[in-house]
Amino acid sequence: MNQDTFDRREHWQTVYRTRAADAVSWFRPHLDVSLELLTRAGMHADSRVIDVGGGAATLVDDLLARGLRHVSVLDVSEQALAIARDRLGPRSQQVTWYAGDLLRVHLPAAGFDLWHDRAVLHFLTDPADAARYTAIAADAVTDGGHAVIAGFAPDGPEWCSGLPVVRRSPEEIAALMAPAFELVESRNERHVTPAGDTQSFAYALLRRR
Repeated sequence: MNQDTFDRREHWQTVYRTRAADAVSWFRPHLDVSLELLTRAGMHADSRVIDVGGGAATLVDDLLARGLRHVSVLDVSEQALAIARDRLGPRSQQVTWYAGDLLRVHLPAAGFDLWHDRAVLHFLTDPADAARYTAIAADAVTDGGHAVIAGFAPDGPEWCSGLPVVRRSPEEIAALMAPAFELVESRNERHVTPAGDTQSFAYALLRRR
């Protein structure tokens, strides 16, 4: 794939225009592992949380249900964000929405206590993009804050939604995010897709130094 001509936004706009949000391979009714790791990171009602690549995922619903007051969601697809806003109804006004490519959207420096990413990083196959991701996260997460980053594990799929991915262990995620972040805890998950297939995910809970 020619990364110079690939339109990331249009790809994901098409995905969410043509497929039901609960039919995509990565859908889970609740992101249980993410919620557990965010809780272990000390998440509370006043935590400033951003879900990067959150799209139409239900994490935002569960965070609001837990009483969080400072929740942000970022996604390259306005279509995906519209699905989430429509599902939340009036509660969507409690959320800060960022529509745009993570590598280009401006985020406030030290603006977040908790950074969550379930499968954005693993799509960044260009090492320069992955390095840019690390720099953006380091700038956006306050000192002592945490990041929960997940993607396909080394024994997971090599492709997702027609795109190549980089498979990493939690330790490899941590190595990429160092030295700004250090590994606190690792997890593995066997995710069952809506179609009944099994995918291996790796999670890293990282602390901002």
